[in-house]
Amino acid sequence: MVDTKREIERKYDAAAGATLPGLTAVRGVVAVVDKGVAELDATYYDTADQRLARAHLTLRRRTGGGDPGWHLKLPVADGVRDEIRAPLSDTVPRSLSALVRSRVRGAELLPVIRLRSARDVRHLVDADGDLLAEVSLDQVRAERLSGGTGTAEWTEIEVELADGGDPAFLDRVDKKLRKAGLSRSSAPSKLARALQETAGPTRTAPVGARTQPVTAGDHVLVYVRAQRDAIVELDPAVRRDVFDSVHAMRVATRRLRSTLRSYGKVLDRTATGPIAGELKWLAGELGVDRDQEVLTEHLTTALSELPPSLVSGPVPDRLRTWSKARRGGSRRGLIAVLDSGRHLDLLDALDTLVATPPLRKAAAGDPAKVIAEAVRDDYRKVAALIGRALDLPPGHDRDVAIHEARKKAKRARYAAEAAVPALGGPAETMVRSMKSLQTLLGDHQDSVMARGALCELAAQAHAAGESAFTYGVLYGREEQRAAATEAALAEAWRAVEAATEL
Repeated sequence: MVDTKREIERKYDAAAGATLPGLTAVRGVVAVVDKGVAELDATYYDTADQRLARAHLTLRRRTGGGDPGWHLKLPVADGVRDEIRAPLSDTVPRSLSALVRSRVRGAELLPVIRLRSARDVRHLVDADGDLLAEVSLDQVRAERLSGGTGTAEWTEIEVELADGGDPAFLDRVDKKLRKAGLSRSSAPSKLARALQETAGPTRTAPVGARTQPVTAGDHVLVYVRAQRDAIVELDPAVRRDVFDSVHAMRVATRRLRSTLRSYGKVLDRTATGPIAGELKWLAGELGVDRDQEVLTEHLTTALSELPPSLVSGPVPDRLRTWSKARRGGSRRGLIAVLDSGRHLDLLDALDTLVATPPLRKAAAGDPAKVIAEAVRDDYRKVAALIGRALDLPPGHDRDVAIHEARKKAKRARYAAEAAVPALGGPAETMVRSMKSLQTLLGDHQDSVMARGALCELAAQAHAAGESAFTYGVLYGREEQRAAATEAALAEAWRAVEAATEL
């Protein structure tokens, strides 16, 4: 069993032998309660090449204090982390190892650092005796367990906001601590400081910031790397079922796949083609839940808009049952996909793509020419598909053509996103235009999918001896929505043409 806690804290460097400054003068603090000294003993785990540390993740087994057990900390923002806890055991819990699988993959998790701390704890409480923050003075001793043999000692002060507290309270504490001569720690965590101070003289310095992109290939690879990073970073959130995480990962896979196709003159498609195919597979697996969720929400909203007199039979109940049946097992299936060798092989392939990209001759060219031409090419494909759709009579063939135009509009939008740093305003305009068009085309596709679902629901209702009247009413309304969208499409496309500057 695991539980999650949002941790909001700040760390400060302190001199050896330092004591906690008085904090009763902080606005809102009525009393500072001495909670005694706790002896903590934590062993941190990572791969031999410190994949977790490089991603600012920490995995530890800790005894002592009020929360012994395994703790995995995932970064959320500066000074904010989600701490996921599991009971104490001799080996890394499977529930936590799964959350770092996108980083670790086939590598072994090893004990790398042991931290022993004497933690002198104070509680800052308000007039009602409620906890505002916990302040601790930590005397830390670090010992390297693998990848070196060094030791280090330091003192630091840690201020952790109480659950549900106002982050602004930390600013008031910060002001007091700074007046006492303390400064914020430059290390994001105890582990990061321990790794740095016990590395030994043979270790290389941390890699600095990447250089600014110059060539067309540089610009494309910046975008490719960002999408690769998003896929890897979102893996724990998807496993934890964090809101919108599945959708965000799916978008990253689509962006990356589109980029490999749009910039075929920069990155050799004979090398990237298999990766694009695997990205399509992953996006499809991620979409199982998402597509059903969107469709159910669409139908539920449409049903709520009907007057009660037009709702005949147990329509809401049937809709819920139908949706639940279609989603059954999909969550377990998605986790199985993330655990699969196929997915891990894809992540390895993306790493290789970024490390040794299959650049073509045009990659060395001027971004203003090479990237602009790729974006224009995608734009021309959207224009051709929109023109074909508008020439077709209403019906199945037009629905298919509009759906194809929607997919190409997404691709053009993502190509323009990658082009923004190189092309500036014109690319930004293209992104906005394609996003607006994509929304309109997406509304049409939602209606197509809704009509198919309503036919299925009507058949189920009829077989159960229920009235199918309401499903027919909803179907007619969806037909009207689709017709209105199609009527607006020509005008919307003229607006896109007028705004496009590339």
